[in-house]
Amino acid sequence: MYPPHLVAPMEADLTDFGVEGLKTEEAVVEALENQEGTLLLVVNSVCGCAAANARPAVKFALQNEKKPAKSATVFAGVDQAATSKAREYLLPYPPSSPSIALFKDGQLVHFIERHHIEGRSAEMIAANLKMAFDSYC
Repeated sequence: MYPPHLVAPMEADLTDFGVEGLKTEEAVVEALENQEGTLLLVVNSVCGCAAANARPAVKFALQNEKKPAKSATVFAGVDQAATSKAREYLLPYPPSSPSIALFKDGQLVHFIERHHIEGRSAEMIAANLKMAFDSYC
């Protein structure tokens, strides 16, 4: 587990942008169960591809005209119980951090795994998310 004071700026990169930080299993359940409309869920990470690609991509994509009604994040390696609970909703995909999921009416409809984030620019990932937003939001 990473020390909270070291990851605070990485977490704030999304939460300061309006993405809700889910810190507990209960918060994850509340966000994802019986959810109507669209929700973007980011599994955040301390890795370089989260910093350079995933988090900037999420912020670019959330500036799209069509966007999810809500956005939330769990932090892998920090909020372990919340992240484990969130990953139950991401099945059948294996654990992946960072990763980005779009839910519609409680169903997973779009998922970007780490191997789709590594080696791709934030702009490419944002374009992928924007297409999903245009389709589902």
